[in-house]
This record gives sequence, structure tokens and C-alpha cells, in this order.
Amino acid sequence: MSTNSAIEWTEATWNPTTGCDRTSPGWDNCYALTLAKRLKAMGSSKYQADGDPRTSGPGFRLTIHDDALEIPRSWRTPRMIFVNSMSDLFHPDVPFEFIERVFAVMAETPRHTFQVLTKRSKRLAEVGSRLAWPPNVWMGVSVESAGYAFRLNHLRSVDAAVRFVSAEPLLGPLNDLDLDGIDWLIAGGESGPSARPMESKWVRSLRDQCDDAGVAFFFKQWGGRTPKAGGRELDGAIHDGLPVSVAS
Repeated sequence: MSTNSAIEWTEATWNPTTGCDRTSPGWDNCYALTLAKRLKAMGSSKYQADGDPRTSGPGFRLTIHDDALEIPRSWRTPRMIFVNSMSDLFHPDVPFEFIERVFAVMAETPRHTFQVLTKRSKRLAEVGSRLAWPPNVWMGVSVESAGYAFRLNHLRSVDAAVRFVSAEPLLGPLNDLDLDGIDWLIAGGESGPSARPMESKWVRSLRDQCDDAGVAFFFKQWGGRTPKAGGRELDGAIHDGLPVSVAS
């Protein structure tokens, strides 16, 4: 199912694949894993295949949904669409041919803007040169702590019109981040019963680095037991920055 989204930085979600496997600590309390378990119990047909319990969970095996490819074509009103909020398009079990089909749909629906986010930046770099990058596709990588800043180098290797970073959940300081070639950065704290705390100085550092580099900055949430528990204000302001091509 693809729906209007409560995620602050997008308008809708589209899941041509569902399911995923752990790649880094940012995944440990993944909302999608918990949601998939709930959807399986509710009988949702897209979430009946169980993943490896060591890296995934109930209802969360990587699954391809050919029928979902038509959904963006059916949306007549232009939308900002987060691709695979419940999966990762660059998961190793997604055939390259299917990735090409997803990119073809995005190219054929230029009224929409598509936001693709991956933790599997190495595969992105490996196949990125073989993909046609339409101007309405934004490509992002997750960087939850300094140990994963290398993903930015992989991101810079692809010819996306907009490149962005998701520092969500932000689990540690990202000082002296190389933002060359990056257009947008989203930061946010973790939410849920086991949410790990985020320090305010980590967020301020990212805001200031973005200001210095001319990169749009979006602060999603402080996090806590629920997503909205801590609100969205940083030093008395809401930061809803978007890439210049959109903001203007």
C-alpha cells in the first residue's frame, strides 16, 4: 500500500519492494521492522514473508511487488514521494533489472519528485553509472554516525539532480562532515520505547556546517518515546530547509 505520509520531509510513500536486513546500528530500532510485524498480524498480503531472524523479522523478508509499479502513474496531482519507506531499493536481493524498472517509472512521471534513500551506498555506487538519472529523482544515503560518513563518497559518484543525507537517527557527532556535492541534510532523533538519546550539540553542529556549506538543513524531530515527544524546535526555530531547486 502506498499512502499519504506523516513523515515531515515528504508527502507520500511508494514501496515497490518491502522488507530489509540490518546493515548498521541505525537500523537496530527500525520503525519499519515493527510496523511489518504488525501488518503481518493484520493479514496484509505484502507482509507475510518472514525475514531471517538474525537480521530481519516477521513479515519483513525482501519482497518485490511488480503490481506497485503502476501506482505513481495513477497519482495525477504532483507529489513528493519517498521511495521504499519500508525497504531499500539497493538491497542486494533486488535485481538490477527491477531497479531499472523503478527508475523508468520515475522518469515517466516527471510531475512527481522521488526521494530514494539507501544504507547500501556501495551497491548504489556500483550500479549508479548504469542507471539513467531523471531530474525528478533525489538520491540520499543514511549517515547515522561518523563511522558511516564514507557513504557520502559513494553518493557523490552518482549523477542525481539532488543528493541528500539522512542523519536519522543521529547516534553520534558528525563533525567536519564533507558536504561537497550535497544539496540537503535531514537530521533527527530516534523514537520508540528503546530510543537512543541524541545530544543537542550534535544537531547544532550539523545545522552550522550546513549553513557554512550552503546546504539546506531540515530538522525532523528530537525523538523520544513517540516521534513528536520532543517537538521539532531547535534553538527556538523550525528548520524546514529544502534544496534550492524546490525552495525557490
